[in-house]
Amino acid sequence: MPPLSRSRLFALALALALAGGLIWGWHLYTSAAAEPWIASGNGRIEATEIDIATKTPGRVISIRVDEGDFVSAGQILAEMDTAVLAAQLREAEAGLQRARIGVETARSLVTQREAEKTAAQALVAQREAERRAAQLRFGRSENLARRDAVSEQTLDDDRARTEGARAAVAAAQAQVAAASAAIGNASAQVVAAQAQVTAVAATIERIQADLADSVLKAPRDARVQYRVAQPGEVLPAGGRVLSLVDLSDVYMTFFLPTAAAGKVALGAEVRLVLDALPQHVMPARATFVADVAQFTPKTVETAEERLKLMFRIKAHIEPELLKKHIRQVKTGLPGVAYVRLDPTREWPQQLAVTLQP
Repeated sequence: MPPLSRSRLFALALALALAGGLIWGWHLYTSAAAEPWIASGNGRIEATEIDIATKTPGRVISIRVDEGDFVSAGQILAEMDTAVLAAQLREAEAGLQRARIGVETARSLVTQREAEKTAAQALVAQREAERRAAQLRFGRSENLARRDAVSEQTLDDDRARTEGARAAVAAAQAQVAAASAAIGNASAQVVAAQAQVTAVAATIERIQADLADSVLKAPRDARVQYRVAQPGEVLPAGGRVLSLVDLSDVYMTFFLPTAAAGKVALGAEVRLVLDALPQHVMPARATFVADVAQFTPKTVETAEERLKLMFRIKAHIEPELLKKHIRQVKTGLPGVAYVRLDPTREWPQQLAVTLQP
C-alpha cells in the first residue's frame, strides 16, 4: 500500500477531529438530555443588528470602515455630500442678518412714531391753551357788547376765534390718535420682524442638524457586518449604508415544548454549547419566554395536540463574557441550549461552565 501524501494526512486528521467533536457533542447532548430537570433545544447565535442609514437623500462621499471591522460608539463610519446643505446654510445665515436688521428698523420706526405722538400731545396742549384764551376773550366781548362798549364786529371776530381754537384742538387730538395708531402698527412690525428672526434661526438649526446627520456615526460599540452602499452612490432618505452587529447583545433563540416552556422562568440559568466548540459550555440566562405558541394545531386542541405546541425562548449570553471574548464572537453559529427547570438541582458535570466571564 503506497504511503499517504501530506495533504491526505491533513485531511484525514481534520476529519478525525471533526468526528471527535461531533461524538463529544452528541455524548454531551444525550447525557444532559437524560436528566429530567433539564430541557434542551436547538438554536443559532444571534445579535442585535443596527442599520446605519441616511436621514436625507444624498450622495455617499466616503465610507471609512470595511466589513468585519470593530467600531466604537461615536466613531465616524461614512460621510455624505453636504454641498447643497452648506449653500442652504449660507443663504439662511444671510436671511438671519436681514431679519435682524428688520427688527432694528422696526424698533427705530416705533421710536419715531412715539416722538410724533409726543409732539402731537404737545400741540394739543397748545391748542387747548389757545382755545381757553379765545373763550375768555369772547366772554369779555359778550359782556361789553351788552353795554355797547364794543362793536358787533369785534364780538363776531372773537366768536370766530373761539370756534377756530376748538377746531384746532380737535385737529391736534386727531393727530395724537393717528400717532397712537402708527405706534401700534410699528410695534406689530417689530413683533413680525422678531418672528422672522426666530423662523430663520430655526431653519439654520435644522440645516445644521442635517449637516451633523450627514456624518454617519456608530451609535454603540459594534462590528461591521455588511457594506450595503459604496462611495459615489446616490441614496434616498433612509437608504442603508452599513449594517452593524451589536456584539454586546448576543443571544440564542430556541424552542421548547409546552411541558418544558411552562417551567422556564425569566432569569433561569441556561447553558449554551455551540457545534463549532463542543468542548466549551457558555453561561446564559433566559430573558424572554413567548406567551403565544409558535406552532398551533389547526383543529380543536386535545391533550395530545397541546403537547405539540412549541414556545420561543431567548437566552442572552452574559455581557462580561462577551466583552472578554468580543473578537471571537460570531453570529449564525448553530448550537444547543440547555435550561435548568429545577433551580434546586445542580448542573451535571458535562454542563459545567468552561468559559468564565
